[in-house]
Amino acid sequence: MSPAARAALERARARLDTLSLYPAPVRVERVRVVVWPLVFRLPHMRRYSGYALWRTILLRRADASDDLVTHELCHVWQGQHRPLHMLLTYLTTRYRDNPYEREARFAVEATGVKIR
Repeated sequence: MSPAARAALERARARLDTLSLYPAPVRVERVRVVVWPLVFRLPHMRRYSGYALWRTILLRRADASDDLVTHELCHVWQGQHRPLHMLLTYLTTRYRDNPYEREARFAVEATGVKIR
């Protein structure tokens, strides 16, 4: 993993550490960030800029925002605590209504830079 990707992952971890959504903080030791634009050419993947697998965050672009990395790392965190429920929810719930998607959007919003 590139130093820039590692730094983005650490910034995202620091943001999520300010939240108490789960009993234990997100573990990033085995998480990797992979920039793989080709996967986002697949029909089902075209609408995404990032995608979280169990321990891998796939990004369309190397210059992905910290918000996107935080959103995807939140999904990794969710999977660390509720893997089966998360999988079942994605299979049975529309994307926009999915509670895990709402939670990841909340995590980004709650930990983002506040401009006044």
